[in-house]
Amino acid sequence: MPDAASLRAAEKILILDFGSQYTQLIARRLRELEVYCEILPYKATRAQIEAARPAGIVLSGGPDSVHRAGSPRPDPYVFEAGVPVLGICYGMQILVAMHGGEVLPAKRREYGFAELELLADSPLFADLPRKLQVWMSHGDGAERLDNGFRVVGRTGSAPFAAISDEAKGWYGVQFHPEVVHTTLGSRVLENFARRICRFEDRWTMSSLLETQIAAIRAQVGDGKVVCALSGGVDSSVAAALISRAIGPRLHCIFVDTGLLRHGDRQRAEQVLGRELKLNLKVVDASKLFLGRLKGVADPEKKRKIIGKAFIEVFDKEARRIKGVDFLAQGTLYPDVIESVSVHGPSAVIKSHHNVGGLPKKMKLKLVEPLRMLFKDEVRKLGREIGISAELLGAHPFPGPGLAIRVLGAVSPELLKPLREADLILREELRASGWYDKVWQSFVVILPSVRSVGVMGDERTYENTVVIRSVDSRDGMTADWSRLPHDLLAKISSRIVGEVKGVNRVAYDVSSKPPATIEWE
Repeated sequence: MPDAASLRAAEKILILDFGSQYTQLIARRLRELEVYCEILPYKATRAQIEAARPAGIVLSGGPDSVHRAGSPRPDPYVFEAGVPVLGICYGMQILVAMHGGEVLPAKRREYGFAELELLADSPLFADLPRKLQVWMSHGDGAERLDNGFRVVGRTGSAPFAAISDEAKGWYGVQFHPEVVHTTLGSRVLENFARRICRFEDRWTMSSLLETQIAAIRAQVGDGKVVCALSGGVDSSVAAALISRAIGPRLHCIFVDTGLLRHGDRQRAEQVLGRELKLNLKVVDASKLFLGRLKGVADPEKKRKIIGKAFIEVFDKEARRIKGVDFLAQGTLYPDVIESVSVHGPSAVIKSHHNVGGLPKKMKLKLVEPLRMLFKDEVRKLGREIGISAELLGAHPFPGPGLAIRVLGAVSPELLKPLREADLILREELRASGWYDKVWQSFVVILPSVRSVGVMGDERTYENTVVIRSVDSRDGMTADWSRLPHDLLAKISSRIVGEVKGVNRVAYDVSSKPPATIEWE
């Protein structure tokens, strides 16, 4: 498939994941520096590491303690591969513990900001000031070094906050350079990649575009590809990319599930069909989906019902196209991470209906050209292809659609006010200039939370809706948007005044983690 395999020949940094909540941020920061990287589980084998042919290896942080029996360890080949190694937090403690040093519970645990004082010159900190603000998150610490390691930097609570063995190309930092709280952390990662690993390639979307087009052509050959288009950024960019590679041999199917937002179907027909000139067919299956969802309140059951129904409809339409061997999906890296524990000892958060494989009866091979990309990288790739800014700037919309924004059983009576409220929210965000400032905004309806209100001279007992707006870079973490109070007041006033069946509007001020972005 044209994802990681198409990039095998390129330089890359390999990140071994020990379960840190920040592992994905390491990848994000390196890619922002135009350094291509991939993530593998901490237990990656010698064969997997050799196949990756990395220019360098990063050992991520993790929640375990290296002095605990059975704690995660990498394959010893990591230190025999002859490439530089950077250990971050738990990764640094592994460097120490596996090479004659000692790691013990810290006398004083360190969480939050700290000042790093550099004690010696090191290529890892080249051209950086002698004192740096860094972010700490650890309960263990190195107590003794051995086998050529020396101390490069310290903080008030961590005397071994940065270490190195430059002869071997091994470096360790107790802090997290990947988080924004470490003010010059990206410079540290850049020094590791460019100065220490001698990483020369510049991984850009323009270079990816050409390699992916070639990879798609190599995979598909003279075959045909069928693609499920949602009208969102991911599937649209995937379809446009594949269309550029194989032209009209790509067949796009847009399924109206009855769970779309106001205007979604019309925009798909206009932008995808007429403007991008994709080979597009629209199928109205709203009665099927709503019928199967009737009375179903459990969110995971709703997702599974929608996923199964979608496959059925899509399979039926795909069978009408003769000679189709491939299915295109706009799967992204975060989808894979959240759906399957493919990296470190991380938990499955919730299922995504477009990840995890297809029913065997479909017998189609997957084409997933975006599988290794984060959302902002997909948008950059879309700009390279020439997709409109309006489509690329659209907020993420989940595959199950409005079904997971109705908390409880889905019905046409609840979808109608939800669509109307969501449309008002988007209209006011665009009019105020806030739509492009936030990552994602939407409305949730709470049918089980009905409240008393007064409208005119009458007492009402109607639905509550919640506005959810978050700021994020890739959807892995998010903070609630600080929308102006006047804007929220206007949105609330319009919803209560114009949407029948709603008399109360609330605003969600929780971040991810601990909450997820979607409510279900």
